[in-house]
Amino acid sequence: MSENKKVRFIITRQDSPEAAPYQEEFELDYRPNMNVISALMEIRRNPVNVKGQATTPITWDMNCLEEVCGACSMVINGKPRQSCTALVDKLEQPIRLEPMRTFPVVRDLQVDRSRMFDSLKKVKAWIPIDGTYDLGPGPRMPEKKRQWAYELSKCMTCGVCLEACPNVNSKSDFIGPAPLSQVRLFNAHPTGEMNRDERLETIMGDGGLANCGNSQNCVQSCPKGIPLTTSIAALNRDTTFQMFRNFFGSDKTV
Repeated sequence: MSENKKVRFIITRQDSPEAAPYQEEFELDYRPNMNVISALMEIRRNPVNVKGQATTPITWDMNCLEEVCGACSMVINGKPRQSCTALVDKLEQPIRLEPMRTFPVVRDLQVDRSRMFDSLKKVKAWIPIDGTYDLGPGPRMPEKKRQWAYELSKCMTCGVCLEACPNVNSKSDFIGPAPLSQVRLFNAHPTGEMNRDERLETIMGDGGLANCGNSQNCVQSCPKGIPLTTSIAALNRDTTFQMFRNFFGSDKTV
């Protein structure tokens, strides 16, 4: 039965960052348990479109193939998601593959996610320890706090939440849900909180919390189920307190 079954893909392609996008169709023999990545690899091995014409191999990013690295994000049937966990059996055909448009297209389905990584740098999404000497065991976190912090740490910088957010676009400098959630994560860490005020000041400025429209698309699309809107709500509270500290703190120095 499966020998005669076909899977059809309509893939949006782009030869270079400056080139115009176009669509190309491919048809593959169905195999049980096929995912989008395995289909793309099959097309790459034999790049012949549905018209029987030889074409260039499809370009896309991938790495771990088990929804950990976040590299294989693309828009599948109109929704941004990970292509490694997108099973053909659960997708409506023809399966339409497009690059995420929040980020500049490099080629075909491959995009440049520098915007997201630059935002993580902006909010200092790390704990600044230079490693020149042993600091010994770090401070322990209460178990209840550790549990919800672990949920935030699942972020794999896939960019899906930025693609789903209507406020992250070429006309906005909004850093997006993922970097904001990382601010909450690192501010909650006993060592990371040494830069707490600096991170809060950053998201109080241009491109920060004020740019969030609360559409909640991010939390619905996150492959890891991270409570992004909960983090944004908590940061709204934290930045309000920070604003009052800034106001009354200036009086204390007089």
